[in-house]
Amino acid sequence: MYQAGGTIRKLLDKVADGEYLLPAIQREFVWQPEQICMLFDSLLQEYPFGTFLFWKIKSENRGKYQFYKFMQYYHERDNPHCESITNLPEREFVAVLDGQQRITALNIGLRGSYAWKLNGKWWSNDDAFPVRKLYLNLLAEPKIETESKYDFQFLTEDKASQEQQEDYWFRVGRIMEEEEDSLIDEVADDTSLSPEQKKQARSTLRHLYRTIHDKDKISFYEESDQSLERVLNIFIRMNSGGTTLSYSDLLLSIAVAQWGTLNARDEIHFLVDEMKRIGDGFNVSKDLVLKAGLMLSDIGSVGFKVENFIKDNMAILEQNWKSIREALLLTMQLLASFGFNGQNLRATSAILPIAYYLYHRNLTMSYLTRSEYAEDRENIRNWLIRSLLKASGIWGSGLDTLLTAIRSDIKQFGNDGFPLEKIEVTMMQRGKSLRFDPEEISEIAQLDYGNPRTFALLTLLFPGFDFSRHFHVDHIYPKGLFTKNKLSKAGVPAELQEELIEASNKLPNLQLLEGSMNNQKRQKMPHEWYAQQWPDTHARTAHLQSQAISSLPEELMEFMTFYNERHQTLLARIKIALSSTQSMTDSTINIEV
Repeated sequence: MYQAGGTIRKLLDKVADGEYLLPAIQREFVWQPEQICMLFDSLLQEYPFGTFLFWKIKSENRGKYQFYKFMQYYHERDNPHCESITNLPEREFVAVLDGQQRITALNIGLRGSYAWKLNGKWWSNDDAFPVRKLYLNLLAEPKIETESKYDFQFLTEDKASQEQQEDYWFRVGRIMEEEEDSLIDEVADDTSLSPEQKKQARSTLRHLYRTIHDKDKISFYEESDQSLERVLNIFIRMNSGGTTLSYSDLLLSIAVAQWGTLNARDEIHFLVDEMKRIGDGFNVSKDLVLKAGLMLSDIGSVGFKVENFIKDNMAILEQNWKSIREALLLTMQLLASFGFNGQNLRATSAILPIAYYLYHRNLTMSYLTRSEYAEDRENIRNWLIRSLLKASGIWGSGLDTLLTAIRSDIKQFGNDGFPLEKIEVTMMQRGKSLRFDPEEISEIAQLDYGNPRTFALLTLLFPGFDFSRHFHVDHIYPKGLFTKNKLSKAGVPAELQEELIEASNKLPNLQLLEGSMNNQKRQKMPHEWYAQQWPDTHARTAHLQSQAISSLPEELMEFMTFYNERHQTLLARIKIALSSTQSMTDSTINIEV
């Protein structure tokens, strides 16, 4: 039977007092700022708010399960997870089974903040995560082209305080902190507003205040049965019919409920955070970690299937967790030593065979530096890069079948080294060949700046760097030189300018540079910059040859001469690099046949 639950203010007060908590089977908060704004807009437009599913936990059962607080101050890097509760209240309380995202959105909008990473900023940069709070523009006109009527936005304090005639940004959380009359009087006394603007602002503000404080918006169904099995079945049935939860979220919920000693949710989320912070940062997810757990524990077919998440399998996963965790962290350290990060690692699924290999051999962090493993590390690097260079995508369809087959190869043939040839034969037999035909090689030789494959290719062609030292893909002839205005001043005919602009962004004009050198280079012509970096002529010539640069014309008019020369040199290197293991693979196939 559904019950009335009162106002939003009453709901959030219960959240603050710890009367409403989150059970461990719930996933993390996943709504984006736009979704929170849309929720508040729907509330003011009097749209249906939906019902909640609550689970009443009796006081004698409070210690049987794990519970969490609702998120209030979300920070994508520093505070992305709900806080675990160690001291539960000695009374009955309510666990929220359905409605977490909506309640958290209200809690963040009315009492908290939201900080997400700015594009182009490094994960380690504190300034990349400005703290924003929810604001409402009290003067905004209805937006005809969108479903939204009210202009809610997450803004920094500085942004909200910038005065613009058509904007009057009001921090939404103030309605939880101050009385309605004082807020209305503040608007009425603002001399920067016209009488018409004051009328509109007061009307919108009063509507917002009363929507939160006075209107009965909450309805809920309460389950009182104390059986976790029953509640889990209700939870899955409530959430599996729509898109609010991914299938892996539901399976993670099962794992959470079945681990005996460790807290599966905390362990998986904390490991994801650790993996993200390695090197320059990686984009990894709990889905990847969960799949790695299945793969490394030799459970089933590596797929997200219910039969893989039975109690016995989850016990195996929990028992192996420490070793799995260490293998995944070692894997990310290895990838960071190859120069990879979240911006240039094209497919995170590619790390799973590497993680299984390191786990299978019980290798430790010494693997990263000991010379006896140098050839093995190079085999892994070469295999990984070539799998990432395939335009068709090795790590897409048929992934679970491929991972299961590779796992079998490593288990059988990977006791003394990474079984490169055997894995490549297995991949070829499943339509995932790492062979490159002439057309593919020609396409690769024209990769663009910004393509994730470009970094991988350059590290394959120019392996003599310590790639852990923050290398970037950079233009040899700076991109800023290739504007129509500058090309015209350099004497390049108008009909050739588009060709040069397009060519300037392709592989023959790209190189790998350390971040510090990249900053020094700026807009210098390359012959000037290289002369500055390597004053000795012989040293400079040797370095340029190592970078497949035979000449550096001093005029942009001659750029295409440089481009075509280096294109041919790189094309030859690519053919050699990508065919170096094909003969070994062919011989392996012939022996087996």
